[in-house]
Amino acid sequence: MLKIIVLVACVAVVASAQFFGGDHGHDDHYHTHPKYKYEYGVKDHHTKDHKSQWESRDGDHVKGQYTLDEADGTHRVVDYTSDHKSGFQPHVLRKGHAKHPHGESWTKIEQHY
Repeated sequence: MLKIIVLVACVAVVASAQFFGGDHGHDDHYHTHPKYKYEYGVKDHHTKDHKSQWESRDGDHVKGQYTLDEADGTHRVVDYTSDHKSGFQPHVLRKGHAKHPHGESWTKIEQHY
């Protein structure tokens, strides 16, 4: 999850740099039209780390999706949009049924101090 936050922060810094880069004697940088697309994914069978994300922006309109496998065995899919008028609008979907390991309760585990 930290990788997602860092990646989004980097994209935000790059996208905003054109607005806060200082005055170069031009008024053009205030009228630019931000546009980008990116995607990535991780599928590590050893650690069971499965996740992906894509996002695109065209002007003030952002849309994207991220997915990840939860520790309980479910799969989370979050589709989102964002714009100046509506703000951030996520739609969260969980697929599958949560599975918890059987065995002793953590309260019965012997504590060593």
